[in-house]
Order: sequence, then structure tokens, then C-alpha cells
Amino acid sequence: QVQLVESGGGLVQAGGSLRLSCAASGLTFNMYAMGWFRQAPGKEREFVSTINFSGASTTYADSVKGRFAISRDNVKNTVYLQMNSLKPEDTAVYYCAAARNSWVTTNYANFVSWGQGTQVTVSS
Repeated sequence: QVQLVESGGGLVQAGGSLRLSCAASGLTFNMYAMGWFRQAPGKEREFVSTINFSGASTTYADSVKGRFAISRDNVKNTVYLQMNSLKPEDTAVYYCAAARNSWVTTNYANFVSWGQGTQVTVSS
């Protein structure tokens, strides 16, 4: 049974930084792409970033490009999201997800396992 557990969310002022972590278990972590999505109140869940199985390839939503960085540690079975220059519009619940294959993908349907989410709140 796959388990993804996010941590690192919290309240931060605009311009600040947070680092999210997602610890994975129950899967051969280094075989699968991983991703981060977010959902703000009253909005649909949206893609934030994805990383391929090795960490060599990454993709970002335009809204976070240049501010967020995804990485992974295949020894620790953990994926990270470093979030810098945070804006109030980044406020959302952030979800970690495991893809069904090894390659970067932005397609929500390609992610088959999800964490419970961690709240990020950015104050102005």
C-alpha cells in the first residue's frame, strides 16, 4: 500500500520561503515520477511541478517557474518542493502525488497515489 506523507507547510509572509517534503513508502520510489499539485479554496486542484524517476528532468507550472524547485532523494524516498518568493496567491493545500510511470507528466490522470496534503498560507 502506497503512502505519501507531506510536511513542511505553514504560515509565511509574502516574499518568504518554505520547503515541503513528501515521504513515500510502499512503492519502488526510484521507478516513478513524482509531482506536486495544489488546491485553493473554491478552485480545482492544479499542477505545480513534476520530476522524473531519476531527478534529471523537471517541469513547472508557469505560475511558479523561477520561484519553486522540485527535487528528490531516492535514498530517503522523499520528494521536496522548495518554494521561494511566496505570494498570497500561492496559498493552498499542497499535495504530493506518485505517477504511474517514470517520466515527467503534467496530466492529473497519470498520478495514481496521493498524500493527504499540507496547508500553505501566505500572508500579504
